Amino acid sequence: MIKVVLVDDHQLVRSGIRRLLDDVEDITVVGEASSGEEALNLVKQSRPEVVLMDVNMPGIGGLEATRKLLRIDENLKIIALTVHVDEPYPSRLMEAGALGYLTKGCDESEIVTAIRTVQRGERFIGADIARQMALSGLSGKNKNPFDKLSQREVQVMMMITRGHKVQEISDVLCLSPKTVSTYRYRLYEKLGVENDVELTHLALRHDMIDRIQ
Repeated sequence: MIKVVLVDDHQLVRSGIRRLLDDVEDITVVGEASSGEEALNLVKQSRPEVVLMDVNMPGIGGLEATRKLLRIDENLKIIALTVHVDEPYPSRLMEAGALGYLTKGCDESEIVTAIRTVQRGERFIGADIARQMALSGLSGKNKNPFDKLSQREVQVMMMITRGHKVQEISDVLCLSPKTVSTYRYRLYEKLGVENDVELTHLALRHDMIDRIQ
């Protein structure tokens, strides 16, 4: 049996995926978490082989949770499950150590195939995401200004746009408040914005954050 943990801040999403996986003979769901922080504790307790995880969640979010989970268990296989198709999300999650990337619009069989594939240690990228990445490569253009951000800058950006204060970001990401402030103004400079409101509006326009969180 492939032991799986589900991580998503929406109970309805977790319940739907769990019902789907309950019908699969070689997969068993050993736990659910509604945040990255909960996922860290749950993985320590249940020792799953695969984590199916949302990207946008309260607290540390899926990107930082991926990094921290792999420090707990380097053999853990993580699949990002999100509404975000465009870069830089797929690349950033893969850089953080995720082996799979699916959108919430994928069909049921693709989720099962992804779990089995990553459990074998192989990468799995959903068909819609692979198509988008191929088209992006063919265009030769970076239409998304967030592509230029580093992985850490993306993490800070996501927390800022969720309304987290400097000290909160500092505590979660284990950075000094001064370093967080430096990242914030670097984001402003790279993205051509002047404040957090403009940063949030830009992130919404490029589907970097959910409109309802």
